[in-house]
Amino acid sequence: MKVVITVKAPGKLYIAGEYAVVETGFPSIIVALDQFVTVQIEKSESFGKIISKQYSEDYVSWRRNGDQMILDTRDNTFNYILSAIKLTEQYAQSLGRAMSVYNLKVNSDLDSPNGKKYGLGSSAAVTVATIRALCEFYDLPLSKNQLFKLSAIAHFDVQGNGSLGDIAASVYGGWIAYNSFDRDWLSSARKSTTLQDLINQKWPGLKIKQLTPPSNLKLLIGWTGSPASTSHLVDKVMFHKGENQQENEKYLKFLADSRKCLEDLIKGFENRQLSEIQNGIQKNRQILNDLAQFTKVKIETPTLKKMCDIAIKHEAAAKSSGAGGGDCGIVIINKDKDVSNLLSEWEKSGITSLPLNVHEVLDIK
Repeated sequence: MKVVITVKAPGKLYIAGEYAVVETGFPSIIVALDQFVTVQIEKSESFGKIISKQYSEDYVSWRRNGDQMILDTRDNTFNYILSAIKLTEQYAQSLGRAMSVYNLKVNSDLDSPNGKKYGLGSSAAVTVATIRALCEFYDLPLSKNQLFKLSAIAHFDVQGNGSLGDIAASVYGGWIAYNSFDRDWLSSARKSTTLQDLINQKWPGLKIKQLTPPSNLKLLIGWTGSPASTSHLVDKVMFHKGENQQENEKYLKFLADSRKCLEDLIKGFENRQLSEIQNGIQKNRQILNDLAQFTKVKIETPTLKKMCDIAIKHEAAAKSSGAGGGDCGIVIINKDKDVSNLLSEWEKSGITSLPLNVHEVLDIK
């Protein structure tokens, strides 16, 4: 009788600290959600299969560089699965495990029924779930910290940018404060350090801390129906940040403002004060809008603005989530308030309320 290994990893949403968090050591707040990528593995005899209903028909975008066609595979989730397999098997072999043949099946709740992406971090969740499943398959014990690092390397090998905070959310679950590590250091360390040593050592700038929200906090999620590419939007902001001295000064001010805002927000969680958290969310929205203005990157689309403005009218705090440009926005509101009128106005404005809840902390040691 074949043993089938089944593991899940949750999706995520950024609450605050977007864009600044891609810089080493800068803070953000992220939440894991109760929608998952599920990976199943069972041993096979002669050849293995990787089966995924959602990802088998993913598109690959490309651009021109002169006459040359340049493929961009960062939004193709299948590449994250392959990267996760490659890295985990490299780690397994370093521990003396014999390689086996298996079938790997992937199923995701993180996209809409018609295949559009909600922006819930499907590439991170599939990376974490694949690695967790393979570690169980090859009997590789991993702590949360080690699982994060192995998953972060696999994801970074494909995407090449971003903070990897979505990986942290998928590994740890719940609400987390996340400070990103130095990706330049990682790129250099990979050339001179074994994988086993790399996931056991301290990473410069990395900090992951579990947060507990106040009991009266309710999270609402609005979806614009318009998917966005995080990697492309981050590329655009990074292009503008050092364009000239004036732009660089604006960018440095953005970073300083974001750090102060997030430090205050994290204190709001530590103090269990909903009003402090709501004030921080509103402040972070303005900081991101200032960034959008000088970089000419559309973070808060008209639909996201409408979503936020409706929420504020109903005594909530709201902002775009993640890179913006579409996808989701988040709302922080007192759970005792009636939200039926808010949700009705969203619906009339073409905004979908996603029926998602916070995923509790994972039970990995």
